[in-house]
Amino acid sequence: MELTSRAPLLAFNPPGTLGPMTAGVLPPGQSATGLERFGLPQFAGRRVVPPVRPVLSVTGQVRRPAQLDLADLLAGLPRRQQRSDLHCVTTWSAVDLVWSGVAFREVLRRLSDVAKPHTRARWLLASGLDGFAACLRLDDALADDVLLAEKLYGVPLSLAHGAPIRLVAPAHYGYKSVKHLVTLEYRSAYPGGSAGWKEHPRGRVANEERSRVLPGPLWRRAWSVSLPLARRPYRRIRHDSDSGRSPDVISLLRATREPVSDER
Repeated sequence: MELTSRAPLLAFNPPGTLGPMTAGVLPPGQSATGLERFGLPQFAGRRVVPPVRPVLSVTGQVRRPAQLDLADLLAGLPRRQQRSDLHCVTTWSAVDLVWSGVAFREVLRRLSDVAKPHTRARWLLASGLDGFAACLRLDDALADDVLLAEKLYGVPLSLAHGAPIRLVAPAHYGYKSVKHLVTLEYRSAYPGGSAGWKEHPRGRVANEERSRVLPGPLWRRAWSVSLPLARRPYRRIRHDSDSGRSPDVISLLRATREPVSDER
């Protein structure tokens, strides 16, 4: 087993973390809170029913589009645990989350062997079972800290938090960490995602890239005012008995403060 520390996020580290970064500092405009199911309002009521045998499709600018059985795709790839934060573009942050899964770049290497992406492909559009989509630049998707997560705090993902698998990209705002991942589409140009003009092509937390329209600090103020309204549809709807703050996650959040080691 390999020992991993928290995922690097430049100088932004909350207290008690493992990296050599500035303790107690959240990214600009962020406030620490619990992890809740959240997203665009139009997705709040969408019911996700994962298939008995989950699959992952790879399409777009590839020579061999494919649909792969998820268990077969991930078979033999090393699992790891990673402690990292999730920073929502709407100014809240869930810190010290412990995810388990497979390094996403290892998954992309395997997909590349099967699907043969064209060399001009520079972007990756990720879509979930709920229809939500977001785009990562390919070199961002290949970063060390991007994870294809299967578990949170050692427990298989609930529907509220992205079952059966989700992306975790800690250096980017939370909407880039697509839940219920089902399709990856290679693109040569930035295609945009479900958030449209409100999203940023890179969405890097360290640069406060909240949107491609207006500077980040202006969006910060707008979101902090509108956040209670944005949360309302998610707090109103129970999602498969796991909406809002999941009690098992909250108790585990309190209990999981020690170093994390990989599981294979």
